[in-house]
Amino acid sequence: MFLWFVDLPFCLDRGERLSRKEESLESIELSSRREFLQFLGRGALALSLMGGGEALAAKETPPFASLAPSAGDQLRLADGFQSHIILRWKQALNRKGDLFGFNNDFTCFLPIWGDHDGLLWVNHESTSPIFVGGWAPGQPRTRAQVELEQASVGGTLARIRFDAKAGRWSLVFDDPHNRRLDARTKIPFAGGKKILGSSYAVGTLANCSGGRTPWGTLLTCEENYDDFYREAIYTKGARQIRQRPSKFGWEAFFDHPPEHYGWVVEIEPKTGKAQKLLSLGRFAHEGVAVVTTKDGRCVAYMGDDDHDRCIYKFVASRPGTLAEGELFVADVEKGRWCSLSIQKQPILQKHFRDQEDVMIRCREAALWVGGTKMHRPEDIEVDPISGDIYICLTSHPKKGDFFGSILKISEEKADFTAANFSHATYLAGGTKHGFACPDNLVFNREGQLWMTNDMSPLMLGSKHYKPFGNNALYYIPLRGAYAGQTFRAATAPNDAEFTGPSLSPDGKTMFLSVQHPGEGSEDLQHLTSHWPDGGKAIPAPAVVGLTLPASLAVPPPRRYPSK
Repeated sequence: MFLWFVDLPFCLDRGERLSRKEESLESIELSSRREFLQFLGRGALALSLMGGGEALAAKETPPFASLAPSAGDQLRLADGFQSHIILRWKQALNRKGDLFGFNNDFTCFLPIWGDHDGLLWVNHESTSPIFVGGWAPGQPRTRAQVELEQASVGGTLARIRFDAKAGRWSLVFDDPHNRRLDARTKIPFAGGKKILGSSYAVGTLANCSGGRTPWGTLLTCEENYDDFYREAIYTKGARQIRQRPSKFGWEAFFDHPPEHYGWVVEIEPKTGKAQKLLSLGRFAHEGVAVVTTKDGRCVAYMGDDDHDRCIYKFVASRPGTLAEGELFVADVEKGRWCSLSIQKQPILQKHFRDQEDVMIRCREAALWVGGTKMHRPEDIEVDPISGDIYICLTSHPKKGDFFGSILKISEEKADFTAANFSHATYLAGGTKHGFACPDNLVFNREGQLWMTNDMSPLMLGSKHYKPFGNNALYYIPLRGAYAGQTFRAATAPNDAEFTGPSLSPDGKTMFLSVQHPGEGSEDLQHLTSHWPDGGKAIPAPAVVGLTLPASLAVPPPRRYPSK
């Protein structure tokens, strides 16, 4: 049995031994009676993991009273939760005129100046010609309108600070670290690589979820890149651009190659310096979960967010970088990781020119070597207690999967570099478990799980999805008396989904994006949401700070087990 005492000022890891000083209770810093009681409660959790403590577990009370499913244009919270807006669309970041972008998604707080003062990175996944550019349906688009849309996507770096007296986080306006990366920012390809003759891409876009490296850089993932500049299709190696227009139609105004998008982008937060990592492949990256091996190398787990797409794993070749290593795709049916190295796969040598070609056409390569088509693999996170990998499979209605599921992968011998794995459905969506279309995940240090879901505006209230109300935030204990049960903590405004949940260093605040409220609006005269201002206001995506009840205020993992 592998134990991980996660709320102590030390961590247990395989192959590590504690000194007598660390084993002493004197080394546990408990500053209040409440913390002492919480420590005892978490000790009960440790006892239950060892097979004892049944009597204690039986006396557990529910974490909170779960909200009932509901619809309505408001952010509803379960008892004990509070919220405040930290950043919102078009909010000024500095005197230079940088504005907070649209449709915020992934969040990541970096405690640069302490646990209550740091940089918050926020993704901006998509745009809206109606809200952002002022386009009226039926009217021609202009280049100026598209340039406003380009400025609304990408990501934001903003210094935020917690005011203990006010009990809220807020922007430090005009801090020199505040900046935007958007669809106009020149970003080089890592390692001096060139794609179609260029050593850089113009912009980052479709930024969905992301991750963080052990050396402190951020990872932002380009997901539905073909919504902006269409897609390149390769038939027997011959390249052509898909003829039908993209969702946003930027190709009518800018001639940027589709192959320049669909990558994981690494960002140095203090400077904003960025690079696109070709090593992690090109596809609709939802997010990336980074863990470490015993020798200090990183392993990254990723999902390709589309129907009939695959799950990937990247193993770095040396510590301190994600730019070099080997990419694998999951053959879930056989429980094995299949290499995407052209040197190891003769089948790839028949269809691709070189390793760079494999990475650009990663989706094709994945199927050639045996990758399993999945039901929209979205966010992936790693349990800090067990090291198991949890993956949201959002849904696949055309195959009869309307509600999706959470898949659990366990690497052979608990080794992140293993060639084989076992897998099982941890939770299936549906009325039994009270959720549909799981999307984003985040663990706390005790290995308990938070989840958000993603039912599109067309799904909300329709035949299969009416029982679930609006999209929501869920708490899912993986351990204890309520393991495997879902508790609805919050519901989103009309048409919106919650995205990018992350925890402050003390675990008391959840940073949470409210994305695309009013997305179903036909035009500015027929709005489906007015959140957050109410009345007749245009809806505004925003990042909120969710103050958690004291019993749930558990910090994020210090690090994952090194295996």
